[in-house]
Amino acid sequence: MSAPIPAATLVLFRETGGGGAPELLFVERSRAMVFAGGALVFPGGRVDPGDHALALEFDGDAEDLAARIAAIRETIEEVGVAVGVSSMPDATLQRLRAGLHDGVAFGTMLRNLALTLDPTALTAFARWLPAHAASRIFDTRFYLARLPEAAAAAVVDDTENVRTFWSTAQAVLDEADAGRATIIFPTRRNLERLARFADFGAAVADAERHEIRTVTPWVETRDGVEYLCIPDDLGYPVTAEPMSAAVRG
Repeated sequence: MSAPIPAATLVLFRETGGGGAPELLFVERSRAMVFAGGALVFPGGRVDPGDHALALEFDGDAEDLAARIAAIRETIEEVGVAVGVSSMPDATLQRLRAGLHDGVAFGTMLRNLALTLDPTALTAFARWLPAHAASRIFDTRFYLARLPEAAAAAVVDDTENVRTFWSTAQAVLDEADAGRATIIFPTRRNLERLARFADFGAAVADAERHEIRTVTPWVETRDGVEYLCIPDDLGYPVTAEPMSAAVRG
């Protein structure tokens, strides 16, 4: 098995008001993608060398900082929403996104556009590292963030993803259960956890109560049935699913 690929993803919250559950930002991956083709996921992707270089400009855990920066960068690239970056007019955001799509390093674009970065705008939520046989295994850190006021509307990049939309966690679970959407095992477990939160503050409080320990699912036989399992002390309400039902990336 090849070495795990460091990755990061951002769970972006939008409050709906009126006591309704918060909405989360999703993207639907192109069916042509090798990993999680056709699945609904949160914006995110690989941590690249530029993220590591930019992380050195901040104090703290270099690996965590690089992953936070990757989550911020990928969200800009994939949906055009800037989190943890100083406010900017739409024209500047479009220049930033275009530069990233052209392969210009995130740090270079920030300096060229006189923008500042704040990785602490993200809250660490989880870390998943599957161990099943696959050509690509991602060591993915999940972060939470609140949608900034006056943020640009999310617009899909139309490369790796085919659409972006806002939905509650429970609504996406319901769509998957009805066979109208595909979500892979880590996404399902995280959505079940996220569906319990009435607002962003509750999600942050839950994240702070639980240790960020790498989740590596394992297979366990119970009464003759194989289950894919995760630890029961990390805040997840569902910790096992029959292998026959589990969707793996």
